Amino acid sequence: MADKSPVFTTLGCRLNAYETEAMKAMASAAGIQGTVVINTCAVTGEAVRKARQEIRRLRRENPSAKLIVTGCAAQTEPETFADMDEVDAVIGNAEKMQPATWAGLMQASERVQVNDIMSVRETASHLIDGFGTRSRAYVQIQNGCDHRCTFCIIPFGRGNSRSVPAGVVVEQIKRLVDKGFNEVVLTGVDMTSWGADLPANPQLGNLVLRILKLVPDLARLRISSIDSIEADENLMQAIATEPRLMPHLHLSLQHGDDMILKRMKRRHNRKDAIRFTEEARRLRPDMTFGADIIAGFPTETDTMFESSLELVADCDLTWLHVFPYSARKGTPAARMPQVNGAIIKQRAARLRQAGTARTLAHLEAQVGKVHKVLMENARMGRTEQFAEVVFASDQPEGQIVKARICGTEKTQLSAKRE
Repeated sequence: MADKSPVFTTLGCRLNAYETEAMKAMASAAGIQGTVVINTCAVTGEAVRKARQEIRRLRRENPSAKLIVTGCAAQTEPETFADMDEVDAVIGNAEKMQPATWAGLMQASERVQVNDIMSVRETASHLIDGFGTRSRAYVQIQNGCDHRCTFCIIPFGRGNSRSVPAGVVVEQIKRLVDKGFNEVVLTGVDMTSWGADLPANPQLGNLVLRILKLVPDLARLRISSIDSIEADENLMQAIATEPRLMPHLHLSLQHGDDMILKRMKRRHNRKDAIRFTEEARRLRPDMTFGADIIAGFPTETDTMFESSLELVADCDLTWLHVFPYSARKGTPAARMPQVNGAIIKQRAARLRQAGTARTLAHLEAQVGKVHKVLMENARMGRTEQFAEVVFASDQPEGQIVKARICGTEKTQLSAKRE
């Protein structure tokens, strides 16, 4: 594989995927060849296990390549990967985003390049052309997290919160719109903390309104995920008044029981979550919500779990992302009384079942309605609320088409162009 372009594999979140695209550009500029790079996730113990499994698979398929491990798992437990015979180098989350790292990669260098992520003070804006589809681009506005939820290892993989200045974000979005992208998704680790480290401490809503004002040709703007307790007045104003801000919010809720939320060290309670979703839907009646929910957090009783199940209905959640709890070494939750693994699995299955029912109900309610669908490829696009829509005939990729929903096909909608 000595003369081949590097192979990149991404595990985990959209921010990881964004950073992989930036790494590809830096590796290309450095002339890297004959290399395999795996960008890992550390959100659960299972994610680390999958990373090790993927490393072994990539080594079997690329026996002569230089194999590099980076990402959150490499940052939080570099020794785990340095001890693997398949691995040639381990690179930290800060180092992976530095051109100098890639420029020196093919020379003799330290096998483990992982420094203190907490010392990082800036988040560089990497100008990439978008990824995934020709219709949608992702823009990193923030990295890191200042909060310390008891179950979460991510702050130790990403460092403290750092924001990309608003002017830099706006200029990047203008550039992407000029390239033909009709939708931009703002992404980060803790989005609602954006601006806290910038002069005058602007908030996320200020950035959203600024983007929509200064980039009038941007057809659609999405926010990838927010902590609802930190939603500011300007963000609520944008929800109420800006049709180009898509009516779909993914919420970091995590649980429906107040005692578990307290033990998680979350900053909201059950009533806060319900209050936010009711207010957002009052301001924007077509709003839909996704949410992260953890099943089987330490000390979770049957009654506490039922509170999470009820929250799915109480917040009218449409898209559910269920995490079976997985203890992360070094977190406070790992030292709490653990729930039996079989019970965690059962509870996660029940949550997923409830989530699927809510998704199907939402899809059924769209039949007969007209939506503006952003085409991700010739036969599939997404509604404003992020539901998948399939067409029987080809549509213009990357364009927004007006379509009437004819029916449902499993977890997709079927439509005909108006």
